[in-house]
Amino acid sequence: MTTNTQNPGSGGAKPPLQIAAMGLAVLAALYGLALANATTSSVMAFHGLVFTLASVLALWGLARFKARPQGTVLSGPGVVYNMDVVKYGTIASVFWGVIGFSVGLLAALQLAFPALNFDVSFLSFGRIRPLHTSAVIFAFGGNVLIATSFYVVQRTGRARLAGDIAPWFVFWGYQLFIVLAATGYVLGVTQSKEYAEPEWYVDLWLTIVWVTYLLIFLGTLWRRAEPHIYVANWFYLAFIITIAMLHLINNAAVPLSWSSPHSVIMWSGVQDAMIQWWYGHNAVGFFLTAGFLGIMYYFVPKQADRPIYSYRLSIVHFWSIIFLYIWAGPHHLHYTALPDWAQTVGMAFSIMLWMPSWGGMINGLMTLSGAWDKLRTDPVIRMLVVSIAFYGMSTFEGPVMSIKAVNSLSHYTDWTIGHVHSGALGWVGFVSFGAIYCLVPWLWERKRLYSLQLVSWHFWIATAGIVFYITSMWVAGIMQGLMWRAYDSLGFLEYSFVETVEAMNPYYIIRAFGGGLFVAGSLIMAYNVWRTIRGDIREGEPLPESVTVSAAAATA
Repeated sequence: MTTNTQNPGSGGAKPPLQIAAMGLAVLAALYGLALANATTSSVMAFHGLVFTLASVLALWGLARFKARPQGTVLSGPGVVYNMDVVKYGTIASVFWGVIGFSVGLLAALQLAFPALNFDVSFLSFGRIRPLHTSAVIFAFGGNVLIATSFYVVQRTGRARLAGDIAPWFVFWGYQLFIVLAATGYVLGVTQSKEYAEPEWYVDLWLTIVWVTYLLIFLGTLWRRAEPHIYVANWFYLAFIITIAMLHLINNAAVPLSWSSPHSVIMWSGVQDAMIQWWYGHNAVGFFLTAGFLGIMYYFVPKQADRPIYSYRLSIVHFWSIIFLYIWAGPHHLHYTALPDWAQTVGMAFSIMLWMPSWGGMINGLMTLSGAWDKLRTDPVIRMLVVSIAFYGMSTFEGPVMSIKAVNSLSHYTDWTIGHVHSGALGWVGFVSFGAIYCLVPWLWERKRLYSLQLVSWHFWIATAGIVFYITSMWVAGIMQGLMWRAYDSLGFLEYSFVETVEAMNPYYIIRAFGGGLFVAGSLIMAYNVWRTIRGDIREGEPLPESVTVSAAAATA
């Protein structure tokens, strides 16, 4: 085991590097101005000005940036970790979570009450819906993954995060991507690909940010003092690399010109559909599953104060998930122009995915062996454990829905919406909330969260919201599918499309109610996090010693 120290005059944040970064910021600002001036698109001109403003702010930040002190321990005992960027990522996760969930509630209300579209284009369901999905997946989920991966890779490798300026570039660059993508949605400039709506110039910016993210993660692993790479880092690394590959191939496009926001996708027809759902399903498989499994494998053992149940099982879980998930995309294209053999391959691999997924679920749940009593006293571990249960449920339902006979009923219905949200709200949402509740007192060196009772309120309110949401969509979706395939005695369709929409209205209202409860839970979390960061402690709440940890103990 060795410790690496920075020699005088050396290190990641040398003045020449800082000057070079400032030069790039100036060039970026000039490019943004040139783009705003040359384009005939008002949306691209707006984005050019946003890019210019962001570059000017980056220039100001770089001018004030202070490199780490000389002699900072980079790895080994006594390492000085870079936790400031993790703090910013945690706050951004809470912020974007509230925004994304609230926009989702508006979209749900618009389906139940169409007047809430307000006859305004940028508030229409067609633009709000992709804004919601991307805000929750990429803004909330992406910030959670960046923050937790930066934290976990440092702690488990006993090494400081690689680079000084680069981690901040990834954080702020990712926020810029979110703003550019979101404004593109509401202003009507997208390439209309599910989970990949931003146009070519926003995709290029994300590529630069993401490659930097990968290099930072690899650089931190390279300088680690711990010879073993903990399994959470394998999941994080798989998520980062695979998303990069998916993003580059699915978004391969030729812009009409450098000053036009529009582009032509390189793929066409059924090939484009196949690549889109290879991307779409694996965005779920690697962004929303592998990355968050990295969170599970670190934060569940940490909060439970127990070792992972089976490290061997975690390795089997990792490699089987990585191999199988990448093949499952064609099950989104049953009964389409995609060759039947490809549909069958997608179905077969989807069914096989059930086994490793449940292996991971069992590994997470069994980590509490000998510590099940913590579920009564610690609402944070309760939230983490319930997230694993939702992971198990949604990874069972998904393979079932991939079977052609089932898919013929479920596809294009709201049953799929219920399935997606059982995973998104129950698995991704709860494991993210649990990680945030763990990180905040650790990062800000607080004795505990402001209020564990508020965590419990958040848990129960959000759980009720999920139940209302997914059960209403399950019932509505099955009813929808049955109405679409119902024929009268003469062989004509028994119900018109309008009649099926009318029958859905009560379930849309129930879904909106459930979504409202989930939003309320996120607001409780935001308040609890804010009070914790301030250093407040709610009086009158008995707290077991097992969950009252000092910052030093929590990060040991």
